[in-house]
Amino acid sequence: MSYEQAYQASLSDPESYWAEQARALSWFKAPEQLLGKTDHGTYNWFSDGELNISYLALDVQIAEGRGDQVALYYDSPVTQTKAAITYTALLQQVELFAGAMQRLGVTQGDRVVIYMPMIPEAAVAMLACARIGAVHSVVFGGFAANELAIRIDDAEPKLILTASCGIEFDKTLAYKPLVDKAIELAAHKPAYTIVCQRPRLQAELNPSRDLDWYEFQEGAQPAAAVPVKGSDPLYILYTSGTTGQPKGIVRDTGGYAVALKYALQHVYGMQAGDVWWGASDIGWVVGHSFIVYGPLMGGCSSIFYEGKPVRTPDAGAFWRLISEYRVNSMFCAPTAYRAVRKEDPQGDLAKQYDLSSLRWIFVAGEKLDSSTYQWLSELLSVPVLDHWWQTESGWPMTAPIMGWPDPSPARSGSTNKAIPGYDIRVLDGEGHEMPANEAGNICIKLPLPPGFAWSIWNNAERFKQAYLTSFPGYYHTGDGGYKDDDDYIYITGRTDDVINVSGHRLSTGEMEEVVSAHPQVAECAVIGVTDALKGQLPVALVVLKADADISDAELEAQLVHQVREQVGAVACFHRAIVVARLPKTRSGKILRAVLRKIAANEHYAMPSTIDDASILPEVEQALAAAGFIETTVNNDE
Repeated sequence: MSYEQAYQASLSDPESYWAEQARALSWFKAPEQLLGKTDHGTYNWFSDGELNISYLALDVQIAEGRGDQVALYYDSPVTQTKAAITYTALLQQVELFAGAMQRLGVTQGDRVVIYMPMIPEAAVAMLACARIGAVHSVVFGGFAANELAIRIDDAEPKLILTASCGIEFDKTLAYKPLVDKAIELAAHKPAYTIVCQRPRLQAELNPSRDLDWYEFQEGAQPAAAVPVKGSDPLYILYTSGTTGQPKGIVRDTGGYAVALKYALQHVYGMQAGDVWWGASDIGWVVGHSFIVYGPLMGGCSSIFYEGKPVRTPDAGAFWRLISEYRVNSMFCAPTAYRAVRKEDPQGDLAKQYDLSSLRWIFVAGEKLDSSTYQWLSELLSVPVLDHWWQTESGWPMTAPIMGWPDPSPARSGSTNKAIPGYDIRVLDGEGHEMPANEAGNICIKLPLPPGFAWSIWNNAERFKQAYLTSFPGYYHTGDGGYKDDDDYIYITGRTDDVINVSGHRLSTGEMEEVVSAHPQVAECAVIGVTDALKGQLPVALVVLKADADISDAELEAQLVHQVREQVGAVACFHRAIVVARLPKTRSGKILRAVLRKIAANEHYAMPSTIDDASILPEVEQALAAAGFIETTVNNDE
């Protein structure tokens, strides 16, 4: 079947198309209900089927003869540690950990928060939760205590699973004090914290609440896989919201399992026995979909990497892994390759390794600039494939289909064509479809395909308002862009105030709350400015109180410290610029969209609702003086 045939079949008869894909899974009970509609207007898939994704990722692979194959290659240059964990060994670890959680009273539907670095125990934790039907919520280890506390209160977990520390280059980050502080701040108090003690740093345990990772498993009975419904939640993954309150994206089990199996084989072109590397972290959706669940369900060997692209020990770290583990394909954000290129512009380190196993690489998470694309293509002599998806989708929405005989060729600036199942349209503000090559709102016509999120934890109405209200009958991605004459899709950027730092979507609203809490700050706006390495960086435009008595440098230092403490180092917040005024509408709303255009050095139309147009040149001058834009912008009067 060609791409065009499959794409049309997926839109004309989605139930039949996805029923065929579902037959590739080993269900405990095959689904009879294929496509159903929720009360808030979204669609779910395979709701009455029964399965277990941990069983699909482990037991099924062993039954098919892959017990002695490596499931996870753990590589940690920051601790000089390596391990090759077979499917059989991983299953044994998962069964025991799941049984230990059951002994503590964790049952199907209970929530478990996982706050861990990239160590194999983190993958064991995820798979063990899935095995007993517990709903896990992985929180990226770079988030500060109050961010973790917000997620604890929303998910109300029975357990927190953590480690004594994470490691960033040569710096040890103590996790346990952050967890303790989060529990102190949270209204909900989890029953237990399970701590994986690492040799680099031993945490002090509270005997009333804390348990040692390995001691608590002693004497536990290995747990069998619990059948769950296709519509039962597998995990909650929090993504930044524009209000600063994170959204708990809920992923179902049945549709997600079907989508991952499909994507790994067809989109990424991986087969059982291949070596796959998702160069990300389990705190993000890539880590869920294409470090843990997807590769294991597809019978691949997955790389579990605790390190960075540079300084671990040098900018050849990625090339070493590809060579050492004979990686066939990998996924990474462009920012990682920009970091490598900055340290090794001629690619001399890559030339020291045998990279012949590599067939192609995928990039996503932020815009792939043409210079990085050219550098990678020439250096590696393999296809460099841009594609696009979101936390909400859980798997790619546009990409070449590398598992088929007719993959769409890469096209500069485009994330390629829509994946079967995604009816992607470009709409104007009134919901009318735009002609080819004209920009608008990127939307997806309902129903959404399997694997796509269809609710927010405990707040289905918020999902409806955030994604389904602006364009009735469509999911609003929040991205702007256009299609060309051949239906290639071009993403031009976000249409809200979530910025993209090294592939991590972060809310400027969260940072504004922290900055505005400073006692000498009257008001502020945080915007994203373009950065050659990280894609975007946050910059605060700050208006001081009339009686403020602080130097600009001291204020900036204090704000950087506050954001690091309350949002986390992941925000990469380093700059605050004092301005006399912020542009506002007559009703008092800050004109953030205009500020973003100024910071991007783009032309803008003077808003008809602006209260004082003379403020905009002041902001331009402040950004130019700080080195964020080369010249001031000529606006269209």
